[in-house]
Amino acid sequence: MAQVDDIAAAATALRRAERVMVIGCSGGGKSTLSQELAAGLDLPYVPMDREFFWLPGWVKRDKAEERRLIAQTVASERWLMDGSGPSSFDLRLPRAQLVIWLRLPRWQCVLGVVKRGVRYFGRTRPDMAPGCNERFPDFEFLAYIWTFEQKFVPAILHNINLHGAHVPVVQLKSRAEMRKFLDLAGLPA
Repeated sequence: MAQVDDIAAAATALRRAERVMVIGCSGGGKSTLSQELAAGLDLPYVPMDREFFWLPGWVKRDKAEERRLIAQTVASERWLMDGSGPSSFDLRLPRAQLVIWLRLPRWQCVLGVVKRGVRYFGRTRPDMAPGCNERFPDFEFLAYIWTFEQKFVPAILHNINLHGAHVPVVQLKSRAEMRKFLDLAGLPA
């Protein structure tokens, strides 16, 4: 993994990048940050939940169709894609020019999902497929978030090293670091 420890250097890399992945645990702010970055950099915003994973009414898209759509999208010259599923890293990482990995504490991610559930309850979020109305997080989803670092980060690291060892990765571990990153990139925080 080509870790970028200097947020200022990562912000400079961001300004040059035309294909950016934003990954991290649910509730950590991926979609919010991605929308801000895409607007500020004039990059097409591609939320994976809306574009690839879900069909209206919380119907899961067929895996082969999902991969076909992802491959088609990553072949384009410019995009900013949010989504952490390592099953498509083999498609996304070879084309990515920067990975922004949000690694907030799990309690902040749980809080983020609860706030999101309250804010959008019964309505569809902008980054979700039509007809996928927000529900309050159940125990299974909260457990997924609570164990994300332990259960899912090893697969993310493995896939980054396997498919994108050449791609710079910046890890942002707080909302303050996200604001600093936006500021150093010359984008509204």
